[in-house]
Amino acid sequence: MKTLGIIGGMSPESTVSYYQIINREVNRRLGGNSSADIVMHSVNFETVAAMQRAGDWAGAGGMLAQSAQKLERMGAQALVLATNTMHKVAPAIEAAAGISLIHVVDATAAAVQAAGLEKVALLGTRFTMSDGFYTRRMQDLGVETVVPSESVQHEIHRIIFEELCRNRFTEAAKRDYLHAIGQLQAQGAQGVIFGCTEIGLLLKPEDCPLPVFDSAAIHALAAVDFALSDM
Repeated sequence: MKTLGIIGGMSPESTVSYYQIINREVNRRLGGNSSADIVMHSVNFETVAAMQRAGDWAGAGGMLAQSAQKLERMGAQALVLATNTMHKVAPAIEAAAGISLIHVVDATAAAVQAAGLEKVALLGTRFTMSDGFYTRRMQDLGVETVVPSESVQHEIHRIIFEELCRNRFTEAAKRDYLHAIGQLQAQGAQGVIFGCTEIGLLLKPEDCPLPVFDSAAIHALAAVDFALSDM
């Protein structure tokens, strides 16, 4: 089994999900008391969030690059960045580390294409929805994404940081997200990407009117594929 290095803490709530999904899937495939070979570095999310608010993406990239190097020294053979938004600085991480980064967009796009879909809604932080790093990579991989209006993006982003990342899940937030999904369905979306690792903690596939692609779960399973690829 290969060793996975998880850069976590963004948020701690979703990092727990990554750890559970990876270990449960390894156990399902291998049986017995099998679990994954993982090393993890969990950063202070407030430090990262402050850099996001200030637009200091270079600083955030440097911080996560150091995390990647630390995990590489600990024996990681591939990196899992347990957040969608911070894949904005994936190039800085990849440049600093001598091991590969399992990219969340690549894994999610492959899942959308495997389902035979071409146009999907994308929900996430405003950085993920509007900064282009996510949607352009999706487009390059053959998947068209549609995002909510700017005002709806603002509310989705607010709920993520003020509620979901703090382990608060309300019916009001669920209604807001489902309303956004309905609007994007009317624009031709055939499915919806949960492009923030916390959204899957609020909404379940059975809640949604469209097929769901939970990026955190998809990404974690791609990490398992890598870990078990030599077995």
